[in-house]
Amino acid sequence: MDGERKESKADKRKQSLYFPESMLVEIKLEAQRLNRSLSWVIQRAWKVARKNVRELPGTNDVRE
Repeated sequence: MDGERKESKADKRKQSLYFPESMLVEIKLEAQRLNRSLSWVIQRAWKVARKNVRELPGTNDVRE
């Protein structure tokens, strides 16, 4: 995992992400409120939510 973290910090390639319009507006407003970039807000949101996202069942997980 350390290799992943080191690699991601150095990796500055552009990536397109698509959000519903209402969500994008909300993210932009928060970025303005915080005086931060959209990228910063999304990165911080991922750091906060990562544990919860990893606990979600995958599409191949069978629920009984």
